[in-house]
Amino acid sequence: MSEFDTLIAAARAARENAYAPYSNFRVGAALRASSGRIFGGCNVENASYGLTVCAERVALFKAISEGERGFDAIAVVTDAEKLTPPCGACRQLIWEFCGDVPVVLANLQGGVEVHPMRELFPRPFDSSNF
Repeated sequence: MSEFDTLIAAARAARENAYAPYSNFRVGAALRASSGRIFGGCNVENASYGLTVCAERVALFKAISEGERGFDAIAVVTDAEKLTPPCGACRQLIWEFCGDVPVVLANLQGGVEVHPMRELFPRPFDSSNF
């Protein structure tokens, strides 16, 4: 059993609530706080695509709104054959709030990869830039 199995299961469960009538691309994410609490999120689409919110951001915003400030891992689950990393906007927010955490990519077929955030988001823009 992997240290990330519970996180992957939470992301899979969150994916079930995805609202994706336009893309049919359902995504679930689960963010583990340093406290041990896990926050799930799913993508929520909108007919005005710019208003769509990714699963990773939903999970992060839920955790922040509940007072969490330290995080130690995030998992992203899709049904795509190719494991799907967070989009650019999510990478920026994950770096800002979570730093160089492990990012667990998984799919419903059992594929799993773990990448440090620095690998997915090299040379990030953060407070060290100003």
